[in-house]
Amino acid sequence: MTADDGTVPVAAKDRLDLARLGEWMAAHVDGYAGALSYRRFAGGQSNPTYLLETPAAAYVLRRKPFGPILPSAHAVEREYRVIAALHPTGFPVPQPLGLCEDDGVIGAPFYVMERVAGRTIWDGSMPELAPEQRRAHYHALVDTLAALHRIDPEAVGLGGYGRPGNYFERQVARWTKQYRASETERMEPVERLIDWLPRTLPPQTATGIVHGDYRIDNLIYAAQGPQVLAVLDWELSTLGDPLADFSYLMMNWVTAPEGRSGVLGLTGPKTGIPTLDEMVERYCAATGRAGVPQLDWYFAYNLFRLTGIVQGIKRRIIDGTASSAQAEATAARVYGLAEAAWTFAERAGA
Repeated sequence: MTADDGTVPVAAKDRLDLARLGEWMAAHVDGYAGALSYRRFAGGQSNPTYLLETPAAAYVLRRKPFGPILPSAHAVEREYRVIAALHPTGFPVPQPLGLCEDDGVIGAPFYVMERVAGRTIWDGSMPELAPEQRRAHYHALVDTLAALHRIDPEAVGLGGYGRPGNYFERQVARWTKQYRASETERMEPVERLIDWLPRTLPPQTATGIVHGDYRIDNLIYAAQGPQVLAVLDWELSTLGDPLADFSYLMMNWVTAPEGRSGVLGLTGPKTGIPTLDEMVERYCAATGRAGVPQLDWYFAYNLFRLTGIVQGIKRRIIDGTASSAQAEATAARVYGLAEAAWTFAERAGA
């Protein structure tokens, strides 16, 4: 049963050695004192995440999956590095408390951070809010992304966080490789995308810190009001073109409402949800851009990337290492994602 905080009891396959973890916490986390109990957060299929509790404090632990994983995937070490760089700047991320790269402690590398108490918004339609409240929450969503993209990577010690060169060229190559490594069957739309995307790469518009999975349910809002307290799930972060993040966020405006982030047909004064053009205008004003390119290529790319991610979940189901009860339902989306990606490619001229 899922608790009010989004946690569930820890299944046998996800259990941790609490004695060894407690010893590590005592040695590496300032102020830690047991006894230690834990539950697992129900959401997410990538890096399993736990709520750790002691009589005096609460923490969050994220680890790599147990068992075989793809090279460069589930990079909790990179997550820790980026939040450790961003936290001192005042950008809203949890305070990092310790990184363990020794899989001998709990069976996989992990890190521990503070628990940020607040609200996770799972449904982008925000049915419980009034129009002016929805508008304020969406403004905070895009303003926080713009604030990330204004940060100079060199100034916060992340100058080497990503490789040089065209970001989209690297990413298309990376997700093609990841898709091939987890491929379970031939999908014609994906084959066409693998051919078309590298031939139609847009020029890089800027270089900044890219979150890689920036969406409303990866934010923690204040318990009351639209303030963003924390941006979570930095596993896919790197240096690259900020338009990757912005176009990924804007995909919600071309996605039918599904009880999650899609808001197609829900924007305007009646609901308070800003239109796509309003979000573009606000983002550009906050980042100093004159405008953004036509977005269909970027939508095709982002959906191709999501296809690769979901294909990886499907492979982990087959391998028996998927970390979420929702993994099978998510994996079934791979066909629709591939088709949608090719539809946007056709709109972009394919």
